Amino acid sequence: MTELAVELQDRLLESGASLSIPKDLPTVIGNRTLLSQIFSNLLDNALKYTQAGIAPIVGISWHDEEKDVIISVNDNGIGISPEHHDKIFNVFQRLHSVEEYPGTGIGLATVKKSVGLLGGSTWVESQPGEGTTFYVKLPKE
Repeated sequence: MTELAVELQDRLLESGASLSIPKDLPTVIGNRTLLSQIFSNLLDNALKYTQAGIAPIVGISWHDEEKDVIISVNDNGIGISPEHHDKIFNVFQRLHSVEEYPGTGIGLATVKKSVGLLGGSTWVESQPGEGTTFYVKLPKE
């Protein structure tokens, strides 16, 4: 995860964002490339869908759940209406225009597919204007 933070360093500085990553992140069963895709997409979205005039605050946290680990990525961004929570994981599904927020509409579909390939699940909790938390549940090592 710290490798991703290094890759995002320029964007973090440019936007005035803060990123909090716990030092004790657990080891999960998974493919390094898929794990990188998952978390780079989630962090990219957290830094993209921000509220005007408010520096992004992004945090990663985790907790154990029997045989799994749940890792969350939360932000103070624009949020997502509950009626769109399932829809956003579909390929090419966009809630905003490309002019407003650039992107292809495949990031969260990639997250869902990659998490599924690793035997996990993903979901979101969010309200408009209140930020977003994405959860990724993966098998423990």
